[in-house]
Amino acid sequence: MKVAIVGAGFAGLATLKTLRELGHDVTVFEKAPDVGGVWSSTRRYTGLTTQNNKDSYTFSDLRMPRDYPEWPTGEQVQAYMETYVEMFGLAPSIRLSTEVVRAELTDAEDAWLITARPAGGAVGPAESFDHLVVANGIFSDPMYPRYEGYPDLVRAGGKLIAPSQLNDLESARGKNVLVVGYGKSACDIATALGPIAATTRVVARNLLWKMPQRIGGFLNFKYLLLTRLGEGLFKYDQPVGIEKFLHGKGSFVTRGMVATVAGVTTRQLRLRALGLLPHGEFTDIARHTVSLATTGFFEQVATGAITVHRDAVIERFVTEDGKPFAELSDGSRVAADLVVCGTGWHQRVGFFDDKLQRRLHDDEGNFELWRQILPHDVPHLTFAGYNSSYFSPLSAEAGALWIGAYLAGKVTLPPVEDRRRQVAGRLVWSEKRTEGRHARGTCVIPFSMHNIDETLDDVGVNVGPATKVKQWLLPVDPTAYQGMVGRFRAKASS
Repeated sequence: MKVAIVGAGFAGLATLKTLRELGHDVTVFEKAPDVGGVWSSTRRYTGLTTQNNKDSYTFSDLRMPRDYPEWPTGEQVQAYMETYVEMFGLAPSIRLSTEVVRAELTDAEDAWLITARPAGGAVGPAESFDHLVVANGIFSDPMYPRYEGYPDLVRAGGKLIAPSQLNDLESARGKNVLVVGYGKSACDIATALGPIAATTRVVARNLLWKMPQRIGGFLNFKYLLLTRLGEGLFKYDQPVGIEKFLHGKGSFVTRGMVATVAGVTTRQLRLRALGLLPHGEFTDIARHTVSLATTGFFEQVATGAITVHRDAVIERFVTEDGKPFAELSDGSRVAADLVVCGTGWHQRVGFFDDKLQRRLHDDEGNFELWRQILPHDVPHLTFAGYNSSYFSPLSAEAGALWIGAYLAGKVTLPPVEDRRRQVAGRLVWSEKRTEGRHARGTCVIPFSMHNIDETLDDVGVNVGPATKVKQWLLPVDPTAYQGMVGRFRAKASS
């Protein structure tokens, strides 16, 4: 088939490589001038590093370089992805600096018409493709709160930006900075700006639990959360195997492990002393994502270089003597030369029209996708990377193989009404579990391995019991999944 892919992040590259190996004619459209998705030079903010260690955040057939640090920088991850493109000869299939402005089905709904525009150029003629893969990323479209008095902020010389727009620390030197949010990007940026800004304040509506990179100062967090045991500490929608024990008769084991980690984390990060102990239980750390503690963040809070306004929001911007200020819900009035909003992302496909968007969503705007990949009633369309995961590269490969198997007619699907019912049930469960923070149904964290298992079981090329047992005790190693495409081809031809 002639296949179009939108996006050249991990999901787009994995799908390109897999579908080419399966004999398809593939074109990738990427609006950035480089591959990488969230790691692109156009989007990565100063101080960005991975949350995973380098050995678990790789494709199955290409390890990260040995000389990379345990938690690689954004620049290093992007360089790794460039190496992947070169190693497998993917570049001829990728159109960089080319934005898809419209994708529409033909009247007969038997093909896609893709209209794109090269950077600095005019919109080109529509091109026809047999199948479309949306891999544009669920963390690519920043969401900005609507603040009262925003025009006053701008008129007074203030600026409001997303983390991905802060590419130069010097632009913040000597300024009064407000960082909105308490996720990884917000804390990373506050830590980078603390030493050079006049003031650095974090405005956090809700404090999140943070996981130290090394628990107790010595145990790499990967031995806890990047294992099947770590995933098993949280109750899945449909527990399997030993998980039934961990959340049944053995729940005391689970509670004890979680309580121990919570106590060590609280002491190590000095959360009580700093007044930054989150509300709720430590298990909330995996409600919708796990945020690692940024090295130096809590230390700067202790010295006063960073001030955290907890349980607070910006109510409005005002000016005084021609200078911008923010009035906070905790009663504070603080200078606000630069406001960095780490306030989340829109999950939407901007090149689809409203009518098509409605066919993809439920009444709440959540994506209805079987296996996070297949819409119920839009033909010749699949999604890649719409499953925010601990193991994004490996998850992308599993999803890419599922798409390839689906195009080959080798995936056995339940009747569409059964799929609708199961997806709707999963969304209700996700909504309750995350208190609505499931990224429009696209977040599978902390159940990354469950998602990978379900995807690969459909294709019939999952790893065996011995590998899974090993993954219960040790961090998941993506190289255990190397050669999935070859195994699928052998199985499909037998």
